[in-house]
Amino acid sequence: MADQIPLYPVRSAAAAAHRKRAAYYSAAGPGSGAEWPSSRYQLEDESAHLDEMPLMMSEEGFENDESDYHTLPRARTARRRRGLERFVCGGWKLLCASCCDWLVNICQRKRELKARTVWLGCPEKCEEKHPRNSIKNQKYNIFTFIPGVLYEQFKFFLNLYFLVVSCSQFVPALKIGYLYTYWAPLGFVLAVTIMREAIDEFRRFQRDKEVNSQLYSKLTVRESKNSIGHGISEDVRKSSGLFYCGPLAPRGSGGSQSWQKRPLHSASSCFIRTDQLDGETDWKLKVAVSCTQRLPALGDLFSISAYVYAQKPQLDIHSFEGTFTREDSDPPIHESLSIENTLWANTIVASGTVIGVVIYTGKETRSVMNTSNPKNKVGLLDLELNQLTKALFVALVALSVVMVTLQGFVGPWYRSLFRFLLLFSYIIPISLRVNLDMGKAAYGWMIMKDESIPGTVVRTSTIPEELGRLVYLLTDKTGTLTQNEMVFKRLHLGTVSYGADTMDEIQGHLRNPCPQMQSQAGGNNASSTPPRKAQSSAPKVRKSVSSRVHEAVKAIALCHNVSPVYESRAGVGGEAEYAEADQDFSDGNRTYQAASPDEVALVQWTESVGLTLVSRDLGSMQLRTPSGQIQTYCILQMFPFTSESKRMGVIVRDESTAEITFYMKGADVAMSSVVQYNDWLEEEIWMLTGDKLETATCIAKSSHLVSRTQDIHIFRPVTNRGEAHLELNAFRRKHDCALVISGDSLEVCLKYYEHELAELACQCPAVVCCRCSPTQKARIAKLLQHHTGKRTCAVGDGGNDVSMIQAADCGIGIEGKEGRQASLAADFSVTQFRHIGRLLMVHGRSSYKRSAALGQFVMHRGLIISTMQAVFSSVFYFASVPLYQGFLMVGYATIYTMFPVFSLVLDQDVKPETAMLYPELYKDLTKGRSLSFKTFLVWVLISIYQGGILMYGALLLFESEFVHVLAISFTALILTELLMVALTIRTWHWLMAVAEVLSLGCYVASLAFLNEYFDVAFITTVTFVWKVSAITMVSCLPLYVLKYLKRKLSPPSYTKLTS
Repeated sequence: MADQIPLYPVRSAAAAAHRKRAAYYSAAGPGSGAEWPSSRYQLEDESAHLDEMPLMMSEEGFENDESDYHTLPRARTARRRRGLERFVCGGWKLLCASCCDWLVNICQRKRELKARTVWLGCPEKCEEKHPRNSIKNQKYNIFTFIPGVLYEQFKFFLNLYFLVVSCSQFVPALKIGYLYTYWAPLGFVLAVTIMREAIDEFRRFQRDKEVNSQLYSKLTVRESKNSIGHGISEDVRKSSGLFYCGPLAPRGSGGSQSWQKRPLHSASSCFIRTDQLDGETDWKLKVAVSCTQRLPALGDLFSISAYVYAQKPQLDIHSFEGTFTREDSDPPIHESLSIENTLWANTIVASGTVIGVVIYTGKETRSVMNTSNPKNKVGLLDLELNQLTKALFVALVALSVVMVTLQGFVGPWYRSLFRFLLLFSYIIPISLRVNLDMGKAAYGWMIMKDESIPGTVVRTSTIPEELGRLVYLLTDKTGTLTQNEMVFKRLHLGTVSYGADTMDEIQGHLRNPCPQMQSQAGGNNASSTPPRKAQSSAPKVRKSVSSRVHEAVKAIALCHNVSPVYESRAGVGGEAEYAEADQDFSDGNRTYQAASPDEVALVQWTESVGLTLVSRDLGSMQLRTPSGQIQTYCILQMFPFTSESKRMGVIVRDESTAEITFYMKGADVAMSSVVQYNDWLEEEIWMLTGDKLETATCIAKSSHLVSRTQDIHIFRPVTNRGEAHLELNAFRRKHDCALVISGDSLEVCLKYYEHELAELACQCPAVVCCRCSPTQKARIAKLLQHHTGKRTCAVGDGGNDVSMIQAADCGIGIEGKEGRQASLAADFSVTQFRHIGRLLMVHGRSSYKRSAALGQFVMHRGLIISTMQAVFSSVFYFASVPLYQGFLMVGYATIYTMFPVFSLVLDQDVKPETAMLYPELYKDLTKGRSLSFKTFLVWVLISIYQGGILMYGALLLFESEFVHVLAISFTALILTELLMVALTIRTWHWLMAVAEVLSLGCYVASLAFLNEYFDVAFITTVTFVWKVSAITMVSCLPLYVLKYLKRKLSPPSYTKLTS
């Protein structure tokens, strides 16, 4: 359709650029890689102007389809930060990123990827050298570990500020306290961070070592024997390039291959597992190069002159282009290679044996190229707190400047300014980082100890609050949601239907031979001529129920791509020629493998009712009847399933009767127009099933991702920009409908209309993507992050989901049938998909609300003492002298208030059952109201009020000695903090009460040892007690009254659910 629509450019520059491209391609000669068919180039010519006519994001311009290209205004692109913040922060990040990229490019230049020619048995002829065949998922090495960890910590303003303040205490003129009061908390934070990163890095090293240490068999020239080589040794990599694979990677071993292989010598085919590459657990059939099958022995592979020409390494795991050439034959043999001849890295030879030639190694393999480097994930809460600390720093500088200004800029005013910065540095408390990190560790421990989600593992302890801020959930489709388990539930034969409770009737029909089949078999045994259809004038006899059951079950048992597989008795070792002799063909040792789990479910059902598939190869199938008779069928032609045809078929010949039958099955939308009552219907047996796209749609509905009554827009396949433009416009007209799109169409849309697609998809209630590559999954996650600015979560259970999991803000891996690769790479690992609900609704919600309260309270604790310091300095002629020194400041942030404040990690506003019952409670968190500038401003006002009351009250009530001011104000400060913790708590836990009593007891007990700071005789008098009580009551009682009135007049949403 796009070929007939005239496209007009908007700017003349676009036409000039196009003319340059046309001149370039027309001037390129043969072999330059620019041989474009004229029709194809014309289409690209027309589609190129679509850059000037992006999609429409409003309702105008859709009156006529033909005018779409001329009326579509420019779409809204991603939002950009503006102003001073963008200039400063963006410029700093750009400078750092540019420097880092320059250093990386200097230290490790990227190798240009090229096509290569690999000779059999002659590695010296290979011009393209193989890279080191090892994988590395570590973030650092022995030299970059400490600098890298320190950079990741001090790139945040909060930690950098602590470092500068601590270093300032080495200057005598700026020293205002003991060094340990600054360096002890900072050292504790750095020590915990370095230990945590070291443990994670060591675990990554162990996983890499396990993969890189796998053993493989190498076929050598020496006596043509197999010699065992190490997976990453130079001897293996520089050998003849022929490898024997099979016994070293038996089915179910869970290992993965580290070389790309081409099957050159085997029993013409083998089965491999690709679950760690594309997420599909079913075995796939791989076919060998035909010309090597005529060689009498393995050693003859070294006597022929042959080579493989392969395309350069690419990301696409579903395609391969290459040729196999044998030069010593007359004429030379050229055989094309496709995806059916490849064994990618991270796949396992599950059945059969393979002699392959190495084409790609190490970082050039498809699995490594589709795996993104792990990133250091930072929670949104940490970023928000980092912004708040910047605001506090501005307030700190402003307050210090005001104090120096009121002082009159006398003497070395700049020294006084810096001392005021240090005196008020508790506005940004260093204990904030300590409390938050300890809180994160506590949340992780609670998650792993939750008996409702057993087996859950927290692998990244820095982002538990992210579980409560998620807006977009990206989940793997079939395996994650259905566990790849299919069960045959019902057989419908016109007027007869058999369910789970009537399957014994089908078994009864199969045990009794069908009379029509017996007579037909008897008549055909006398002649080798296949039976012909009766004349149309002959009367038609309605088939009996038993006959129809026989035919239906036989159709299900024959129309598929399932192969029975038998385990070898020998686990490791042995030659390829003796592999068949080691197999056990008993029923208990048989498993079925196919391209989809529903195919296996069908064959397993026929076995349960008595008709068993016992063997299959490329040319025949054998069935065993309930009586033990073996029926052999010759496969004359296979029609494989495709997404376009939505059906598959097979033509078979019964060897006992010479009867030829065509069986076909497909999706209901494809079979409804084919299966009608006509003359040839009696010769064709059919049944209904689904394909990839239909399966995705059904799963979306059955999992309630899409409601039963909701419209679904299936994005038609597109191959170029013009088709994508028209289809996106057609989708734009739909309202409130789910989107189903294939990976190929998604790739085209992401190439030309990335932001437009994101704009439309984000308006959908649900989006289903079929047949996505690992790179596409990761790209979608990054696109949502960039386009919406919201937090994303990726859920997967296979190796193909690792890139998506690592790219998302929060990654959840499921330990399923596809192995543990996804769970090991994820931030959180669960054993079942249904556990994610509690992980998000209960633990994610609680972690976020607790950390928000904890962070703001710690800042309140620093703000209140800084306010007291400001009042003290202003009263005493703006002197830069600390109010509290030494142990008082250390004790205030530790034993006196730490336990009650940290007990906020046990607080909860609603019960877990209520949080699970009302998902709306989780939705409220995405607005970020628990931690915002509004709530922060409230805490700032509370701190200023309480700090002023405490300091002015102490100055007003003291009588004779100044030391009494310290005793009254500090004691009232401790009591105020303990009462404020009690005011903040919404649900009391017994440990909270213990923390309150313990902290108060520690302070009272320590008064006897604080002779340096307090007058012990004064603090034991009644005067001290009533003054402290009065000040504390004035500072706290109004807040209790305001909280009571607020809960009565404007209660939070969760209180309505608990009442």
